[in-house]
Amino acid sequence: MTADSSVILPPNPLKLLYQDEALLAVHKPSGLLVHRSPIDKHETQFALQYARTLNGGSHVYPLHRLDRPTSGLLLFARSPEIAGLMGEAMMERRLKKTYLAIVRGWPEAAGHIDYPLRDMADDPRYKGGELKMRDAITDFERLATVELPVAVDRYPSSRYALVRMHPHTGRKHQLRRHMKHLRHPIIGDAKHGKSTHNHFFAREFGVQRLMLAATRLELTHPVTEQPLTLNAPLAEDFQHVMRALGWSEWIEDQVFDAGKST
Repeated sequence: MTADSSVILPPNPLKLLYQDEALLAVHKPSGLLVHRSPIDKHETQFALQYARTLNGGSHVYPLHRLDRPTSGLLLFARSPEIAGLMGEAMMERRLKKTYLAIVRGWPEAAGHIDYPLRDMADDPRYKGGELKMRDAITDFERLATVELPVAVDRYPSSRYALVRMHPHTGRKHQLRRHMKHLRHPIIGDAKHGKSTHNHFFAREFGVQRLMLAATRLELTHPVTEQPLTLNAPLAEDFQHVMRALGWSEWIEDQVFDAGKST
């Protein structure tokens, strides 16, 4: 019996979005680790465990990572063979990922970020030695803006924006670090963001999470070789903030409609 299998789990927090003979896609809530991490040794609950229960108790293989505070679409392979095929597709950047974020300030209407990022020592993939700079590329588009008549920082009003992002590489905290580089950090980012705005959202909207969600994956199915689009709905707390900021129209947009998975 493995350490993971000995844990008595509470009700499954994952929402099943898609399943076939090769793949299993779920919605992961903010705050849940994907798998065991050396920097969170005290944790006993992981998305990987819960995904196994959705897979009839059989092993699943995570095909990408979501940071613990990030919610949204998480994809697993149901066999090591499929994991290998999907790993090749990811190495060749044949998957398109879409994320939604609420950021401080108003970024440009659209942009292409080509800004290398240094390895992080707490990245599970880091094996020691030199922390190298690696290429990191993200495209983004601004969907909506709001200006609140509240002096959160040094200005008499505070601006926020809803941004859709497409990472082309998979560096740790890439989207969070890229938005910090643009001086438009993601709200709720305790590591790369700004505490005054994070605290404001906690007080005003009752949320203390990272306002970042994985909403869509576009790929070629490893068995059928047909295009497959997977979508995830936004978590309720994310929707709550969007409604409060006047962005309800984007909640209903088909980009975030789980029913549109094909």
